[in-house]
Amino acid sequence: MQILDKLNKQNISDAFALSMTKFFRIIADTFFAKRYGHRAVVLETVAGVPGMVAGVWMHFKSLRVMKAGYGEQIREMLAEAENERMHLMFFIEIAKPNLLERCLVIAAQGVFMFFYTVMYICFPKTSHRMIGYFENEAVKSYTEYLEQVESGQVINIPAPKIAIEYYNLHPTAQLSDLIIAVRADEMHHAEVNHNYASSLDTETQHNQNSADKNKAA
Repeated sequence: MQILDKLNKQNISDAFALSMTKFFRIIADTFFAKRYGHRAVVLETVAGVPGMVAGVWMHFKSLRVMKAGYGEQIREMLAEAENERMHLMFFIEIAKPNLLERCLVIAAQGVFMFFYTVMYICFPKTSHRMIGYFENEAVKSYTEYLEQVESGQVINIPAPKIAIEYYNLHPTAQLSDLIIAVRADEMHHAEVNHNYASSLDTETQHNQNSADKNKAA
């Protein structure tokens, strides 16, 4: 019975994370369709939120429980947020969003910041799983963007100077080189967040097993 309960909770958590990912994908497709440069601007604005929220919450958790051991996780989450912020800087140079799109960026960030903060405090495992799925979708989007560039549908313009310096790319690097580098970052973020979700699931199960043993004793 306990195994079934565990599986049901896990399935519900993953199903919710996946459904939210699909919901946000539909919104992105509706507003931006194949305009991947503009899509990247909005999505990277939102993508900069989870790492910051997780890092700050882990920081306060370490202070609250008065225990060390959170440093690596805090640094990793904050580094993810900084990396996503830099992605935004790159694609602002490329897409050059207009006033309406900039307003949309501000609105999207504000709404998602509130939503994700509450969600992370209440359901950290589901939150990490959802971001893992988000990053999987980001990889798909950048792959489609790269295909457009390589097929000639989008001009393969020179990569912005800020991106060349950040990734230490060749001085003649182009948009396609930047997309490949950003996509690799997103692959890493997906792996990190899925791993965190799995580790939290294992930790929860361990605590439950310990509680059951104490009751039996």
